[in-house]
Amino acid sequence: MKPQVSTPEQIIYLVDDDEALRDSLAWLLESQGFKVAAFASAEDFLKAWRPEFNGCLLLDVRMPGMSGLELHERLRAQYSTLPIIFITGHGDVPTAVAALKKGAVDFIEKPFNDTELLRLVSQCLVTEQEHRARRRQDAEVSRRLDQLTQREREVLDLIIVGKLNKQIADVLGISIKTVEVHRARVMEKMAAQSLAELVQNVMAIEGVQRT
Repeated sequence: MKPQVSTPEQIIYLVDDDEALRDSLAWLLESQGFKVAAFASAEDFLKAWRPEFNGCLLLDVRMPGMSGLELHERLRAQYSTLPIIFITGHGDVPTAVAALKKGAVDFIEKPFNDTELLRLVSQCLVTEQEHRARRRQDAEVSRRLDQLTQREREVLDLIIVGKLNKQIADVLGISIKTVEVHRARVMEKMAAQSLAELVQNVMAIEGVQRT
């Protein structure tokens, strides 16, 4: 199965001090249609890094100067969402496993299988693209929430916890007809096609689990 080619805005960022490995990896990835940006050190990558970077990062664990793990920590501190696949030697596997617990996506051990590497990269790009789309959707939901009036937000909060129109009317001291009007406006402003969609979107943006 041919690996999924990255979208135009996705780049495979490759950070490894081994020039021969860098060149061979870049060639392999580019031959499969991926766009690659290679760096000889973690410091060089960190200077170039921007929050808007999309794609994924192939990162060697051990390098002179700043290690791959140190770069991972620095990126986490700067709230980077760039997925990381660590490139490890045999002795670095426990270290890479520990990095997985801190948010790294996966690791691949030298000497690695080309097919496996391409599979990991392709999977990483798909996941990153999905997460980016989710972040865009969350930002749009947040923007729409800000457009609600105070009363509409009160009605929405009661809808989220499962209150019926009559119950909302009793809680807010307004008529059922007024609740229906506010509810319709909430649905329109939130661009929700169903109650389920409305609830799911708001719960996702607030990170609140309600039962």
